[in-house]
Amino acid sequence: MKIAVLGTGVVGVTIATKLVELGHQVMLGARSKENEKALDFVEKNKSQAQASNYAEAAAFGELLFNCTKGEASIEALLLAGEENMKDKVLIDIANPLDFSQGMPPTLSVLNTSSLAEMIQAKFPEVKVVKALNTMWCGIMVNPQMIGDGEHHTFVSGNDKEAKMLVRQILVSFGWKETNIIDLGDISTARGTEMYLPLWLRLYAANNSAAFNIKIVS
Repeated sequence: MKIAVLGTGVVGVTIATKLVELGHQVMLGARSKENEKALDFVEKNKSQAQASNYAEAAAFGELLFNCTKGEASIEALLLAGEENMKDKVLIDIANPLDFSQGMPPTLSVLNTSSLAEMIQAKFPEVKVVKALNTMWCGIMVNPQMIGDGEHHTFVSGNDKEAKMLVRQILVSFGWKETNIIDLGDISTARGTEMYLPLWLRLYAANNSAAFNIKIVS
């Protein structure tokens, strides 16, 4: 599959690298075609990897990942272009973290909306699915890293077929089908995004990002 990953930070590069390992053709999108991190990704992954700006990456991808910083996601997706994303599935991994007051960050969107909902409202013809935003990127692509993979991840979105495709991608990353919880429509992304303040405190307390949620009932 042709997949575009928007964002060249550690999350974007981690996701893009995993997708290449799985045999996908991947284009890493940035503001500039000359982005050094994107070009380094191409150099390391050769023929299966490409790099370009957001618009060309969005046009290339049959499936899209939003791995941009939450505070800049809407702007980045506007640069990607609604026409280039129309009718495609966008897996939104970003969180609306606000670093304006220093560390730890707060949330710029909460309670009555979420970043995922804002993206869906701004781009109504894009099939937005919130996923993988409740953990460190190392675990996103390698759930077996901790607890023998027996922990949970979540999806939120309005389109059932889009969520089915996202589940397939997650299973290819190593997630067990039974450990992928469908929370419901896109408004349920409020819950996973608002988990971030707790995640940040757990990270500080543990001095490690290698942990995740396990639902026990």
